[in-house]
Amino acid sequence: MEEQWITSVGIDLGTSTTKFIVSRLRLGRMSSAFSLPRFQIVERKLVYASPIYSTPLKNKEEIDVEQVSRILREEYEKAQIKQSDIKSGAVIITGETATKRNAQQIVHLLADRSGDFVVATAGADLEGVLAGKGSGAEARSRQIQGVIANIDIGGGTANVAFFHRGKAIGTVTFHVGGRLIRLDQHGLIHYLSPAIQPWLQQNGFHLQEKQTIDYQTLEKITRLLARSMFSWLLGQGEQYHAHLLILGTIPQEIPAIEEVMISGGVGHLMTQPHPHSLAEVAVYGDMGPLLGPVIKAEAQSYPFRLVAAEQTVRATVIGAGMQSTEISGSTVFLKPQLLPLKNIPVLKVEITDRHLSDPAVLQEEINRLMQLGKTLFDPTASPPFAIAMTGISYCSYSALQLIAEELSNAFRAHFPSSGLMVVICENDMAKALGQSLSIRCKDQPQVICIDQVKVEHGDYIDLGEPISHAMIPVIVKTLAFHESSFGVTQ
Repeated sequence: MEEQWITSVGIDLGTSTTKFIVSRLRLGRMSSAFSLPRFQIVERKLVYASPIYSTPLKNKEEIDVEQVSRILREEYEKAQIKQSDIKSGAVIITGETATKRNAQQIVHLLADRSGDFVVATAGADLEGVLAGKGSGAEARSRQIQGVIANIDIGGGTANVAFFHRGKAIGTVTFHVGGRLIRLDQHGLIHYLSPAIQPWLQQNGFHLQEKQTIDYQTLEKITRLLARSMFSWLLGQGEQYHAHLLILGTIPQEIPAIEEVMISGGVGHLMTQPHPHSLAEVAVYGDMGPLLGPVIKAEAQSYPFRLVAAEQTVRATVIGAGMQSTEISGSTVFLKPQLLPLKNIPVLKVEITDRHLSDPAVLQEEINRLMQLGKTLFDPTASPPFAIAMTGISYCSYSALQLIAEELSNAFRAHFPSSGLMVVICENDMAKALGQSLSIRCKDQPQVICIDQVKVEHGDYIDLGEPISHAMIPVIVKTLAFHESSFGVTQ
């Protein structure tokens, strides 16, 4: 088999809007006929994009599950696909919708109703990276020397992802969005997000729901929101109290930005005329139509280049449906009936020549990893976590047997109730290692061993059903970019 197409779905349930897309991903062989087969996604085609729906809410605190399910069911019919056709994709609840009381319930419900292999994820860091891929910022970063920041601005949040030479090097999220203040054409405030109240008060705005706001005050608020965000990204946000807008951990370092790309619903509204009255602003019942043009105008005052996004309102869902899958190659070891598996946490162990030359050192390192996994995760889960091995430049037969012996002994000692061990190798050694582990474990636990996939400590992975008995679609989810310092990676 030289190539094959698989179907991928993306579903984005955001603060303001809900979107659905279907993509086709072409898997092509990247290795020669004289080496082990290696497959990658070599082409992505967007084959269906839904209309943009207003996100259905029961009230301020709950998503309308039945309405979301109905939209999804109808969109599957329009796209002419079945759930069983899907081999990859993502369901993402984003922005303020992720804080709703039943957000976790609905994200898992959607994943269950969306096919055999659609992953459920909800996190501003991952959302920002996916939006940067869907908007074209990741691709653009390969063409310029410096860093490009993609700012995906929706109804509740602005998710910023920094890209350099095709890699995401950090993220940060602001409470900046079109629906943080909802109002009617007379300026009566129907909703004021609690997330921006501290920032408003520090900047001299004392607003509350059921109060009336005038056009001049609302425009001043949108301008200060834009200035707070842009100034912070340039390391100068103190005067506007920008730190009060940041969601989650505040990054300690900020990369120097050469270009900025803006996606999301507010990115789309940037192309619209600047409204000059409350009636023109409140056409959607919020401040989005004013925030978009104001952000565009304010961006001209800063020393970065503002470049147009390839996708705006659909950037996140396109990134989720088309960009998040990798392929593990033909040296995998597993039983197909064990798949699919979702949301497996990853712990990484580096095995060097020193470990391979001294069994006691290797045993100590592997036991340390197992003890950490036992502390962090449910020891009875199957699997409790995935063991990612790196650092092995060359693995001889004797070294492979040593690794298998120490891994199997340590895993069974620390996780006697777990029925499945998952191992991820960077090099092409999964089949041989999996066989050696299986012989030692005798199906207690069963073993899955894959290779050709790079993961990091703290990632989560999802393993799809085998394709043509030779390949495994893998989604690697990196959920905590903001925890690490910003550093331009080579």
